[in-house]
Amino acid sequence: MKVVVGDRNLLPHQELFESGLPSGASVSWHRTFDVPAIVADLGDADVYVGGRFTAAMAAAAPKLRLLHVAGAGTDKVDFDALPDATLVANTFHHEDSIAEYIVSAALMLRRGFLAQDRALRGDRWATSVYDDEIPQSRSMRGARVGFVGFGHIGSRAWNLLRAFGADGFAVTGRGTLDADAEGLEWAGDNASLTRLMSESDVVVVSAPLNDHTRGMIGAAELEALGPDGVLINVGRGPLVREHPLFDALASHGIAAAAIDVWYTYPDAGGDGAPGALPFRDLPNVLMTPHSSGVTDHTFVGRVGDITDNIRRLDTGQTVLRTVRPAGVRQ
Repeated sequence: MKVVVGDRNLLPHQELFESGLPSGASVSWHRTFDVPAIVADLGDADVYVGGRFTAAMAAAAPKLRLLHVAGAGTDKVDFDALPDATLVANTFHHEDSIAEYIVSAALMLRRGFLAQDRALRGDRWATSVYDDEIPQSRSMRGARVGFVGFGHIGSRAWNLLRAFGADGFAVTGRGTLDADAEGLEWAGDNASLTRLMSESDVVVVSAPLNDHTRGMIGAAELEALGPDGVLINVGRGPLVREHPLFDALASHGIAAAAIDVWYTYPDAGGDGAPGALPFRDLPNVLMTPHSSGVTDHTFVGRVGDITDNIRRLDTGQTVLRTVRPAGVRQ
C-alpha cells in the first residue's frame, strides 16, 4: 500500500503517523502543496491525505482507493473529478482548540483588551478609570451568545461559555437542534438568523460553507447585530460577505470582530493578503491566519483517525466518517 501525504500540518507527527500504518505500507511526504510534484507521485497511490484535491490530481490517480482529508472541510476537493471507486473521509479533533479561540476572542473583544493593548503601546491608558469617554467594559456573565451553526465547534464552545454565565441560542441549516438538551434558550433554522443577530451580544459563526450558506451574513444581518455586537468567524470566510463586514467594522456599525477564516489565501510560502479590503487598517479586528484549530492536540487526534482508517481500508473493514462513499457522486 502506498500513502501520499500532502498536508504539511502532519509533518510534526510523521513518526506517529508512520507507526500507525499497516505493515509494509510506504509513505511519500510532500512539504508543500506542489501540484506537479504530487501529480507525479499519485500514479500508484492507494491513499492520498490532504485537504485539497484537484482534477489534475484525480486524473493522475487511477488506483486511488481513499482520499482522506486531514481536517473537517471538504470544500477544496473536486468531487466530480474523483474516480468512482474512491472513498472520501474526513476527521475532526479541532473543536477543543477552536473553542479555546472562541472564548479567548470573545473575552478579548468584549472586555476591550485588544483596543487597550494597542492604546497602551502608544502610552495611552484607554480605560474608564482615566477617560470619561470610554464606557466600562462588559463581562461575559449574562452575555447573549448566538451560534450560527452548532456542530462539534459550536457545541464545545457553548460548554465553555456557559461556565461564564452566558446565555445562548443557535440556528442551524436543518433546524432540528434540541435547545433544551443543549441548555440553550432557543434554536431554529437559518430563517431565524436575523432574530439571532438582533438578540446577540456575541455571534459565533461556524456553519459549513455551501450554496445555501455562502454570504448568509450581510449588511442587514450586521446591522441587526448592532454597534455593541462582536462577531467571531471560525467557519469559512465567505459565510460573511466581505464588503459589508469591512464597512460595518470601519463605521463601528458593529463593535469588533475576530476573523480566523478569510476570503483569499496565500501562496505556499505564506505570503498574501487575506482579502480584497484593508482589514489590517481597522483597530477593532482581531486577525488570525486560520490558526484557531492548529494545535498539537488537534493533529495528534487527526493522525490517529487517519491511520485507523487506512488500517481499516487495508483489512476490508468499514472506513469511518466517509463524506462520499465509493461510487456515489456528490
